[in-house]
Amino acid sequence: MTTRFTLLSATAIACVSCLTVAGASVESLRIRWSELRPADQAAGMVVLPSNAASNLPKGETLSRNLEGKRIELTGYLLPVDREGDLVYEFLLLPVSGLCSHMPPPPPNQAVHVFPEKPFKLAEIYEPVTISGTLKPELEKTQLIILDGVSVVESGYHIAKAEVAKADAVPDALPAPKATPWSFLKK
Repeated sequence: MTTRFTLLSATAIACVSCLTVAGASVESLRIRWSELRPADQAAGMVVLPSNAASNLPKGETLSRNLEGKRIELTGYLLPVDREGDLVYEFLLLPVSGLCSHMPPPPPNQAVHVFPEKPFKLAEIYEPVTISGTLKPELEKTQLIILDGVSVVESGYHIAKAEVAKADAVPDALPAPKATPWSFLKK
């Protein structure tokens, strides 16, 4: 009887250990926006949108190095689907201030995010940090923004993402200088 009890106790301890490991949070790989570009594109180079005429690499190229990995990335939240201040779907971008008169960032600099639970938005282009499993996937999303309709092509997708407010975006691209809304900053 003692042997049977010892065996059952050992099995119970092993099961509890398995549950603890399974319940532990999975650590995310902290990445920068430059890591979403393929290795053959210079890390510091701003990639032009795919419709721009240039000899620089085009923005459609996606990096496959992080496919299926759990990542953490900080950027600016642009709501796609929201109800009041609750956001159910959004684009994460390295630049704030997208308007219909400016070209959107290239697909490899836009992540289509579906939060695990609705995120309570304080302001448009709020800096947030997302965590989740990255999937390279080209998608087109139509947005209604302040000055009209814009279509943004994203190169990455994260479902069931954890979203947290951030103080700033450490590797954000500079906001476009030529914007019809610059008079609002005076």
